[in-house]
Amino acid sequence: MKLKRSLKIFFGVVVFFTLPSILFFSFLYFKYNEELPQGIQGEEADLLAKNMLASLNHEAYKATKHIEWTFKKRHHYEWNKTNSSCKVYWKEYRVDLDLNNPSNHQAFVHSFNVHGELAEELIEKAIKYFNNDSFWLVAPYKVFDKGTERRLVNLPDNKQGLLITYTTGGSTPGDSYLWLFDESGKPKSFKMWTSILPIDGLEASWSDWVTTSTEAQLPTFHKLLFLGIEIEDIKTSF
Repeated sequence: MKLKRSLKIFFGVVVFFTLPSILFFSFLYFKYNEELPQGIQGEEADLLAKNMLASLNHEAYKATKHIEWTFKKRHHYEWNKTNSSCKVYWKEYRVDLDLNNPSNHQAFVHSFNVHGELAEELIEKAIKYFNNDSFWLVAPYKVFDKGTERRLVNLPDNKQGLLITYTTGGSTPGDSYLWLFDESGKPKSFKMWTSILPIDGLEASWSDWVTTSTEAQLPTFHKLLFLGIEIEDIKTSF
């Protein structure tokens, strides 16, 4: 009898915690899930991408050699764009990434250089962190990266969106993002079709921009459903 009672309590607790989650996810799925839109590749799509870059002063971003920032108060970065290296900090760890030559990656714990499996694990984490967190910082500037496909999408409101598909690179190749614009042509949000999100077409804002000391424009906050993604301590230099 005690076993039966314990099992009833256990399954009752499981249902209590999982059923609301299932119902909530189902609500979000049916409300927000969208099929990947169809678009047209070619000059018009490329022109829309170039207009977006112009609205963000792409020349200033290209001239910026160093970018430093903190992502969600968890990860801190010192990125040297010129030599494609980045120092990644979190907790008591630091990883020095050489984005051109992975054999030069180094991992540290409390400033002590570590090797072997621990180093490999920390380096793998740092690469994933950098790929994700830098994307939330500079994604608009990556629309002409190697392996990208650009498509012009006609939207229901007689406006146009820019669908970017990353066929190579990063941690999750194959992901697609539909950029939406304000009246000036500046990106205001994108919708995402990614392997790590269970709902396709979720929209995240790109509206909280700052102009840095090098005149590059970078975001400080994104809103995704009821979640906020903070980017702080942004510093740039030539």
